[in-house]
Amino acid sequence: MTHLPPTERRNPRTGDIDTLESADVLRLLLEEDARAVEAARAATGQLARAVDETHLRLARGGRVHYFGAGASGRLAVLDATEITPTFGAPSELFTAHFAGGPKALTDSSIDREDAGALGAADAGGVGAADVAVGITASGSTAYVVGALRGARAAGALTVLVTCDPDAPARDLADIVVVADTGPEALTGSTRLKAGTATKVILNAFSTAVMIKAGRTYGNLMVGLVTTNAKLAERAVGLLVEATGADAATCRAALAEASGNIPEALVRLLTGCSGERARAALREHPGVRAAVAALGGQAG
Repeated sequence: MTHLPPTERRNPRTGDIDTLESADVLRLLLEEDARAVEAARAATGQLARAVDETHLRLARGGRVHYFGAGASGRLAVLDATEITPTFGAPSELFTAHFAGGPKALTDSSIDREDAGALGAADAGGVGAADVAVGITASGSTAYVVGALRGARAAGALTVLVTCDPDAPARDLADIVVVADTGPEALTGSTRLKAGTATKVILNAFSTAVMIKAGRTYGNLMVGLVTTNAKLAERAVGLLVEATGADAATCRAALAEASGNIPEALVRLLTGCSGERARAALREHPGVRAAVAALGGQAG
C-alpha cells in the first residue's frame, strides 16, 4: 500500500469544522497550531545535533543551503533572507533554493516539486564543506530528494526537516529532524500545522547557529544591519543596554565605528581604539571573545 504521510490523513478533531461559529473554528485551528509547536519542541535533540554539526562546518568556511517546495520552501526562503539583516552575516552564508526558482515563489501554479532532476541540479553548487537542509512536510518531495541526493554525493552534511516520522527521504539525511504534527486541521493543508512547526524549527536552527557563531551578545542582536532610522535607534538602545553608557555616548561610539555595532560595543566595553577592536573581532568570533582577548570582561 502507498505510504500516506500523517499530514495527509483526516483529523478526527476537526471533522465538523465547517459547521461551527467563527470563534470555535479559530479555537480549533489555534489548538492544532499549539500541537505543532509541541511537536517542534520534541525534535530538540536532533535539531541540536544539526546546529552543532552546522556550526563546525561554518567555522571551516562552509555554507547552509535550504531546499524546499511549496509552503515548506517558502518558509525556508523567509528564514534565509532574514539572516543578513538580523545577524549581519554574509548574504551567501544561508541560501534558499526553491523548486521552480523566483517566479514559482510567488506563483503557486508553477509547481516543480516533482522535479527531482531540478533538485539535483540546484544542489550543484553545494560543496563538501557545506550543509544541505531539505525541508518537506511529507518527507517525499522529489525536488528535495534530488537535492539531498546530490548534496550527499558532494560530501555535504545533509539534514532533513519533515513532519513524517517514516519519511521516505530519511535515508538520504545524516540528521533527521522530525516534528510529528499529525493530521492537519484541513486535510493535507500543510500551510497550517506543518508550516507552523517548520517555521519554528528553521527559526530555532538558524538563530542557534548564529548565536554559536558569536553573532549575538547575550540576547542582543549586535549584528543587525541599520538600514533605516528605526534600526539605527535600536542599535543605540542596544549599546545602552549592553554597556550602561548613556545614549549620547553610545550614539557617538556608533558613529565613530561607521555604524558597526560589534566594533562600537567592543570599544565601549574595553576603552580600546577602533583599530584594536576591529583586529580583535577579525581574530575572534563574537564580542565576548574579542573583549576577552583584549583583557576585558564582558558583562
